[in-house]
Amino acid sequence: MSRLIDDNISIYEALQNIKEGKYVMPAFQRQFVWGMEQIEKLWDSILLDYPIATFLFWHVDDSNASWDTYFCNFLSEVTFNSKKQADSVNYELTSINVKNTNTAVLDGQQRLTSLFLSLLGEAYIRPNYARKKTGNRILTKLLIELNKNKISVDEEEYNSKKFDIKFSEKVGRLSPTQFEIKNIIDERFQDETTREKAIEEAIINVPADSKDYARNILLKLYNKIFVEKLVRYTEIIDMKQDDALEMFVRFNSGGKALRKSEITMSILEAYWPSAKTEFGKILVESYERFGTEFIIRTALMMYGDVVKSNINKKIAEDLKNDWSGFKKALTNMEGLLEELKIDVSRFSNSWNVLLPIIYYVYYNPDYNKNIKGVRAYLIRAIFFTYFQSGTTSKLQQMKSNINSFDYEITIEMLDQMNDLRVTDGKIEDVLNSEKGSRVAGEVLYYLNLEWTNKNFKYEQDHLHPENRFNESKPISVSVEDWKRWRGMRNRLPNLHLLEGRSNGSKNDMRLVDYYNDMNDEQKTDFCKQAMIPRDVSLEIDDFEKFYEERKKMLTKRLRELLE
Repeated sequence: MSRLIDDNISIYEALQNIKEGKYVMPAFQRQFVWGMEQIEKLWDSILLDYPIATFLFWHVDDSNASWDTYFCNFLSEVTFNSKKQADSVNYELTSINVKNTNTAVLDGQQRLTSLFLSLLGEAYIRPNYARKKTGNRILTKLLIELNKNKISVDEEEYNSKKFDIKFSEKVGRLSPTQFEIKNIIDERFQDETTREKAIEEAIINVPADSKDYARNILLKLYNKIFVEKLVRYTEIIDMKQDDALEMFVRFNSGGKALRKSEITMSILEAYWPSAKTEFGKILVESYERFGTEFIIRTALMMYGDVVKSNINKKIAEDLKNDWSGFKKALTNMEGLLEELKIDVSRFSNSWNVLLPIIYYVYYNPDYNKNIKGVRAYLIRAIFFTYFQSGTTSKLQQMKSNINSFDYEITIEMLDQMNDLRVTDGKIEDVLNSEKGSRVAGEVLYYLNLEWTNKNFKYEQDHLHPENRFNESKPISVSVEDWKRWRGMRNRLPNLHLLEGRSNGSKNDMRLVDYYNDMNDEQKTDFCKQAMIPRDVSLEIDDFEKFYEERKKMLTKRLRELLE
C-alpha cells in the first residue's frame, strides 16, 4: 500500500536535484507549454511571498522502475515563438539508474521546468520570420528592474505583475539598472562573506533614492532561492506506474486542457519514440482528419483491451513490431469500403464504427469474400446508432463475437445481437427520423450510393416543400389530417437527397410543379433516384397516400440494405 511523506526544500535544492539527475519526470508527462508571461508571473509571485502550490513527487526504486521503464529529463533550454509561447518541446526520454535517480515529478513539472530554465538553463526567442527548425534564435534573459522610478507595471490592474520582471532579447544593451535573475546563483551571492559586496556592485548604477529598494529585492531574491523552503511537496512511496498515471490524470484535470489521449500518446512514445512521426505518415489524405486517438484505439482493439483503454509496454511493442501489418489492415479496410462505394474519409468524426471491420480484416485473410456481412454490420451500426453510448464495451462485444464466429462478420452473428438485430420497430424508428438528423442524413446517403457523385455536395430536401404546410390547408383536407400531416412533413418518407445547385433551383416549388417542369428522361431519373412510387399523385391533397406508398418502398429498400 502506498505511503505519503510531506516535506519541503529550497528552490535551489530542487534545481540541484534536477541538475544531478535525481529528479526526472514520468514518460507520460506532456510537453512544456508555459509561455514567457507565465514564467515572469511565477517569479513575481515568489517575490510577493505567494505560495507556489504543492508539488507531487513519486518515489521510484527497483520495485516500480526497471531498465526498460522510461522517464524524461528536464529541459536545459527552451525556444519561444514570436507570440512568446514555448514551441512544442518534447522532454528527452531516458532510462534511469535508481541508485542515482529516485524521484519522478507527477505534478509541478511546468513550474519546476520554468525555475530550472530561469536559473540554470537558457531561453531563446524565434523571430516571426524565422523557420521553426532551421531559423535563427535570439538569446533572451530574464531580468528584473532595480530602479523603482523606471518600473512599468500597472499596480491597479488585476492579476498584473507587481515587480518589473520580463524576458528581453536585448542582451547586448541592457539597462544598467536591470539585473539578470540567474546571476543570483553566482558564488559571490551565495558566500556570506562576499554577498554584501556582490549586491552593492549589482546596484552601483541604481539612483540613490532606489538603492534600498534594489538592495531589498536582491536580498529577498537570495532568500527565496536559497533559504526559504518554498518547494513544499508530497512524495508517494510504493506506488506502481499504472497508479501513478491515474494520479497524474486527476491532478492535471484542471488548468490547461489535458486529454487522456495526450497522456496515452506520451506513454506510447516512451516505448516507441518515433510513434508520433509514424502516425503522421498515416494521418494524411483519406485519414487526414482522424487524429492519433483513432490509431491508439485501433491498436487497443487489435492488441489489447479496448475497455480498459490503457496502453502498456506489450501493446506499444506489438504495435511497433507489427506496424507494417497495422498499416496494411487500414489499407485493406479502405479498399473494402471502396468496393462498397463508401469513402473512408466520411468517418473522420465517427471512426469507432470502423474498428470492428479493421479487426476483422486484420485477422481474416479471406476478408474480401464476405463483403455482404461487412456492409450489413456497417449499415446496421450506423442506422441503429449502435455506438451512441457505451462505445468501448460495444467494441469489446464486437471483438468477442468476431472471435466466436471464427473471425467472421456474418448476418447470423448480427442477428444474435439485440442492438444490431433488424426488427420492425427499429425500421420504424429509422423511417421516423427527421430532416437534419444524423440518421436521416446517413440513410439518404446509403440509399443513394448508386447514383451520387462524391465530388458533389448533396443536401437533405423535402419532396413536398415544408413551407406548403405552413399555408392554409387544401379544401379537401380536414383540419385534423392537416395537423397530422404537418407532423409528418419532416420525416424520411418526405425527404430525398438533392445536389446543392438543384436544391437551390427547386426551393419551395410544389412537388407536382417541379416534376412537370422536367422532360421525360429527367422524370424517369428523378423518380428512380428519389424513390417515387409509380402511379402515385404528387398533389399536396394526396400527401398521405404519397407518404404511405413511399414509406413502403423505403421499408423494402432499407431491409435490402440491412439484410
